[in-house]
Amino acid sequence: MTTDTPARLLTLLSLLQTPREWPGGELADRLGVSRRTVRRDIDRLRELGYPVQATMGADGGYRLVAGKAMPPLVLDDEEAVAIAVGLRAGAGHAVEGVDEASVRALAKLEQVLPSRLRHRVATLQAATTPLTSGDGPSIATETLTVMASTVAGQERLRFAYRAADGTESRRVTEPYRLVSTGRRWYLVAYDLDREDWRTFRVDRVSEPFATGARFAPRELPTGSAAEYLRRSMQRHGDSYDIEVTFAAPPEAVATRLPQWLGPPEPAADGTSCVLRATVSDPVDWMAVRLAMVGPDFRVREPAELVERVRELGTRLLGAAGG
Repeated sequence: MTTDTPARLLTLLSLLQTPREWPGGELADRLGVSRRTVRRDIDRLRELGYPVQATMGADGGYRLVAGKAMPPLVLDDEEAVAIAVGLRAGAGHAVEGVDEASVRALAKLEQVLPSRLRHRVATLQAATTPLTSGDGPSIATETLTVMASTVAGQERLRFAYRAADGTESRRVTEPYRLVSTGRRWYLVAYDLDREDWRTFRVDRVSEPFATGARFAPRELPTGSAAEYLRRSMQRHGDSYDIEVTFAAPPEAVATRLPQWLGPPEPAADGTSCVLRATVSDPVDWMAVRLAMVGPDFRVREPAELVERVRELGTRLLGAAGG
């Protein structure tokens, strides 16, 4: 019989998080307690915010259902390792859709992983080669998780940085946001030595260190980290402007585009939309990315992207035997 109430509640919660209905008698047998104690423990979980649903009958059952808020999860060893491996693989290659929230989740998970599980995660990742890793630079997941934890904790971050021309420097920053463009990760931060906002390519960062010094977040000039990144790339000349018309309404296209591109605007005909954005990705990659959105589209500018899309269409048609 489990007499330690907190331990028993955690065991009960772990059982309920399995997607099935548990008869009260079976839960009582698993926990070594009476059905009355199970009912009291269920009430305690409900008070903690876990939406446990009960069913009527001779042997009433219980199941955990979706509620209004996300309660803490209890994971077993295999589940924790599986989630950590998946998040590390995605984060390290800047996979589109794996954004800062995913990296924050990884930072939280790795912080509480026992050393034996952390070793299993590292071993699995080292032995695994992703089939589609993208053509962007790989990043040490430890770098991303350190950065994500300082962003969330409003903690100053120190790191070594290599600029595009190879110049090495040491930076002390107040990290604001991590932004993924689908191929690369960027850090938007206030540089204390330069006394100004800066963007840093994360693949050029090394030796990140959380200093422990807290700070009050400053107001970003543009209000949005993605917008600040776009303007920064435009200023430094390592980007180009695109204009693309999609044969679909804005809301249908926006869900298929990364947030850093910004929202498309409604076109005059009321049935299509126009995307205007500043990008730094190679033109070949951008041609493929636009084709992946789904609806028919037409590139207005730049001319080089128009040509790349035309070449991609010809190659795909040839590959299909058309």
